[in-house]
Amino acid sequence: MTRLSVNINKIATLRNARGENNPDLLKVAADCESFGADGITVHPRPDERHIRRSDVYSLRPLVRTEFNIEGYPSPEFMELVLQVKPEQVTLVPDAPGVLTSSAGWDTEANFDFLSSIVDRLKEAGIRSSIFVAPDAAAIAAAARTGADRVELYTKAYADQFPADPASAVKPYAEASVAAHSHGLGVNAGHDLSLENLEYFHRNVPYLNEVSIGHALICDALYLGLEETIRRYKNCLK
Repeated sequence: MTRLSVNINKIATLRNARGENNPDLLKVAADCESFGADGITVHPRPDERHIRRSDVYSLRPLVRTEFNIEGYPSPEFMELVLQVKPEQVTLVPDAPGVLTSSAGWDTEANFDFLSSIVDRLKEAGIRSSIFVAPDAAAIAAAARTGADRVELYTKAYADQFPADPASAVKPYAEASVAAHSHGLGVNAGHDLSLENLEYFHRNVPYLNEVSIGHALICDALYLGLEETIRRYKNCLK
């Protein structure tokens, strides 16, 4: 069964808007797990506009499922993850000021850099995942770095899904098969939702994990967090 990791960045955004501790990020993370989430994802950014470094340290002893930390592997980010030692680190090519992740790595152009980062994570016993587009060459180069997994950037799928689901999912199915053939695990994320997740899951083989935040938290405003997680989990059965 494909695992659901809940990205709680938007909970931190809401909390930070008032400068107090409401909602309580740590309680929400624990509640997500008790409601059925298989993991918790955070993406600390240099400006700490949502998840703060202090949040990451506080979450580490509380997360009982799988802790996934996303981010650009700057020296500061690497210092954080090597201290915290989550189960997984997802490497994304975000510039410091971007609003959200908007592209996968050019793994061939950044091969030496990514290889050195993966080596450091491997030495620390941390599973590594590289954020990529559904591109065979990018996946092959990711495999050569020694990474454990790739995370497929699914915005193109989400954008095309309403008009043509079959065409939208085809490159992702092919990419997942390619990743599996290279010995890589397969994660996916970005703009996956209750509308498009079940179809994606049914048509993409070898899918280990999806990481979902924005759409899930938006749905929870109407459905409640427990019911929302239940529905996302049902999409992955």
